[in-house]
Amino acid sequence: MANGSGPAFGERVEYGPDDVCYRHPSTHSFTLCQRCGRTICSECQVVSAVGVLCPECVKQTQPGAAKRAARSARVTGRRVAALDTPVTYAIVAVNLVVFVLQLLGRYFFSDEVTRALWYMPIYSVPESVSSQLFSDVGFEPWRMLTATFTHSTGFLLHILFNMYALWLFGRNLEQLMGRVQFLVLYLFAGLGGSLAVMLWVYADPSTLIVPTVGASGAIFGVLGATVVAFRSAGANVASLIALIAINFGIGLLPGANISWQAHLGGMIVGALTMWLLVSNRGPRKRTQRIVSLVVLGAVLVAMCFAYFAVLP
Repeated sequence: MANGSGPAFGERVEYGPDDVCYRHPSTHSFTLCQRCGRTICSECQVVSAVGVLCPECVKQTQPGAAKRAARSARVTGRRVAALDTPVTYAIVAVNLVVFVLQLLGRYFFSDEVTRALWYMPIYSVPESVSSQLFSDVGFEPWRMLTATFTHSTGFLLHILFNMYALWLFGRNLEQLMGRVQFLVLYLFAGLGGSLAVMLWVYADPSTLIVPTVGASGAIFGVLGATVVAFRSAGANVASLIALIAINFGIGLLPGANISWQAHLGGMIVGALTMWLLVSNRGPRKRTQRIVSLVVLGAVLVAMCFAYFAVLP
């Protein structure tokens, strides 16, 4: 400068007493944080969209853990909603998570996870009666649905075949029916499988205390619904019927230890649900579709309490 109060052009600028990093007092720097104005060295500088910031300002501008979790949940929700068949993928995910928990329970907790989810018809017996037969068994009708998401941990192909069938046929049905109606169909079919296991006790009372893992009932419901949907569209379903017949026949083999009752019940309810939807298709029959599903659901729930009317 002309008055000599500072360095002239071309001369080296000397660091002043305040030109040191606030975190490293022995390190000189001319760089200032764009937010708070503190001097920061090259090691402390954080480049951002608004310029160079110090570590403290970066922490203050970042959202808290709760906000980050909420934002992550919103992003995940939007990604799931963007899928063509989110319900099918969600059901597959739930089944896989439950299966992993079953495996962990089998090896570390004496199979307690599977025991907590499986279904035995005695769980539908009024508690005043079941407590007289087994002191540790109560009235737990919700197991008719929890069993819908359980598989045999002793046979890995059980879950592999079921999830492949669900992925193969479930996506087509969900795209055809819509998300809500497909979810209703899946739950109805699973409940129908458990209901068939319960009602079979009238024919064979010894099955009152036979546990069942009933995911296959819901899968057979999806297959039965697919037959009805394709047949209504005029498609040839002979190969699909043959596939269902073969898989159903395997459950009838001696020593197969497969609940064919759950397969049959799930298939019947799944096909019936789809028949109701197909019979009332069209934008003008939306109310009829809803009413028919509500009525069917009410009938299924009422049948679940059959033991209250006539004990096996």
